[in-house]
Amino acid sequence: MKENLLNTSIDYLKGVGPNRAEILKKEFQIFTYIDLLNFFPFRYIDRTKFYNIDEIQKSIADVQIIGKFTDLYYFKNIKSNRLIGTFKNGNDTIEIVWFKGTKWIEKSIKLNIDYVLYGKPNWYLNNFSIAHPELDLISEFTKKQIKGLLPIYSSNERVLSRGITNKFFREVIFNILKQSSDCLKENLSKEINEKHSLISKQQAYKNIHFPTNHMLLSKAEFRLKYEEFFYLQLEFLMSNIFKKSKFKGFNFSKVGKSFNKFYNQHLSFSLTNAQKKVVKEIRKDFSSNAQMNRLLQGDVGSGKTIVALLSSLIAIDNDFQVCFLAPTEILAQQHYNSLNDSLKKININVNILTGSSSKRDRIKLFSDLNNGEINILVGTHAVLEDNVKFKNLGFVIIDEQHKFGVAQRSKLWKKNINPPHVLVMTATPIPRTLAMTVYGDLDISIIDELPPGRKPVKTVHRSDRNRLEIFKFLKDEIRKGRQVYIVYPLIEESKKMDYKDLMDGYESITREFPNNEYQLSILHGRMKSEDKAFEMKRFKDGKTNIMVSTTVIEVGVNIPNASVMVIESSEKFGLSQLHQLRGRVGRGSENSYCILMTSNKLSSDARKRIKTMTSTNDGFKVAEVDMEIRGPGNLLGTQQSGLLNLKIANIITDKEILESARHDAEKIISNDQKLIKIENKLIKEGYNKKTKNTLLWKYIS
Repeated sequence: MKENLLNTSIDYLKGVGPNRAEILKKEFQIFTYIDLLNFFPFRYIDRTKFYNIDEIQKSIADVQIIGKFTDLYYFKNIKSNRLIGTFKNGNDTIEIVWFKGTKWIEKSIKLNIDYVLYGKPNWYLNNFSIAHPELDLISEFTKKQIKGLLPIYSSNERVLSRGITNKFFREVIFNILKQSSDCLKENLSKEINEKHSLISKQQAYKNIHFPTNHMLLSKAEFRLKYEEFFYLQLEFLMSNIFKKSKFKGFNFSKVGKSFNKFYNQHLSFSLTNAQKKVVKEIRKDFSSNAQMNRLLQGDVGSGKTIVALLSSLIAIDNDFQVCFLAPTEILAQQHYNSLNDSLKKININVNILTGSSSKRDRIKLFSDLNNGEINILVGTHAVLEDNVKFKNLGFVIIDEQHKFGVAQRSKLWKKNINPPHVLVMTATPIPRTLAMTVYGDLDISIIDELPPGRKPVKTVHRSDRNRLEIFKFLKDEIRKGRQVYIVYPLIEESKKMDYKDLMDGYESITREFPNNEYQLSILHGRMKSEDKAFEMKRFKDGKTNIMVSTTVIEVGVNIPNASVMVIESSEKFGLSQLHQLRGRVGRGSENSYCILMTSNKLSSDARKRIKTMTSTNDGFKVAEVDMEIRGPGNLLGTQQSGLLNLKIANIITDKEILESARHDAEKIISNDQKLIKIENKLIKEGYNKKTKNTLLWKYIS
């Protein structure tokens, strides 16, 4: 009976009732006793301090006073009907005011009895007053143990309108703790508790809600944050082990003629040490008899695509097909062109499928794919359709995978008897702590060096008053034979105002760069696919000097001769977008520049973004700042935010705790993969409780 107490519905908790239960469930997803215990305070007020009335000053936000009510009376006028109490402390008095619930308050207050009053002092007409304070008889105040740090809980108008106040939360949580102390079973091993000097789980919950001092609060926070991170990392590690044991992978046992011929005869540059390391990691996965699920991180221009190409050749040498999935047609076309150019000399058949592929092209492609004539299929979401059937799909590369939902990616699993090996690539560097939290069940590879000869892009901040100077600089670069991007912030391509901004910009640029001297291209999301491809080809072939574009060129476009990126209204872009756009230049051996144009009025966040961009080219540093500004949930888009539903821990401010928890979880799993050792008994019980409702989706990369 006691064991199940924490899973009891809050409907049965004294002081809640069906109406309050309904609002708690809807607003805060609080359904059970344990949900209430995990509804942690977001700040605390020191209740060890008591004021005398004559000590109150305007600068003090909250006061706590011991005193007595000597009088209660109503003040009525046309505007209001309020209850006023005279509260005495020593020889001084202060006016206490209630505007709502006055009849109940009048009945409940006893005159000339000691109370502890807590509230916010208001200064009006040269006097202090306190409206709707919290009141406790001094005997009750002592009994409830709220004489230390007072917890403050999240709230809103809907919740407050049902009488769900801070006092309500303190009372119901205090009652649950009193009833359920025996239910808060220890779920960490003796070794971990001793290593980190952790207080018990019971003490942690007591002191997170009712801490008597800051030291105990700090210990409670550390214990609960560590536990949350530890079980999250343990679940990721166990998930990875489960996938490798449950989902048998195709064995790519050989490195054959396609790989060797390309590597020895057609690779025109040397791989960096980081690239070589990643290729070795992938080869090891390919021959492990388990399905590979690997995340490949690398900054813009670090050479992820060549790693994907070499890995694809290993799959092809073992008689398997490869699917290369990209989020946009432009990026898919870019990958197709690059792979096709690189591999045509060794007779590897590469094809492309997008939403714009014609019916006639599709019929032939489906036939060639099904009979194995196509070695590599590059495509967008169109590849996921049920009628796209491979003869023997063995390897899937997903570029910018956070733009594909889990259900979409799962369709690739059904394209063969066993699920194919999966390599997830991202050019959006992910802070280590976020990668550990969101992609913790994947093996992670990082390319952390740029190919030799690449020069860092020089990034500067300019405003409208510098425009003529900027135009002169662009003309100088074009005279050197270089090309230029000018990007406008069309955040939603369908909006007329956004489209107008681009067209107005295009017209002003044509006036400064007349077509009898300069050639311009234009690119935006409302264009037909064939028109986009035409404009991109003109720019790639050097037939146009300037590409005026929206963010459709954000990822994947590779024009080594382009040396300048001008980003208009750059304060409207996020850091990740700015860094990705900057990555379109600096891809050749010449000096390259990124010019951030802004208005004169910038928000503090915009200033921080611009300062970050002008101070570093390191994508991982950029990503750290981006996460600080936007938070982890928004960094990867709404599809990933549910994975970051942490109750108390914070991956930005608590990264040392996260890394420590990950290290401990890895150590335990390396020595006891099934958690069967006696010293891990409590951990296994805790793990089983936390994962009993797990869905298969988590095992899909």
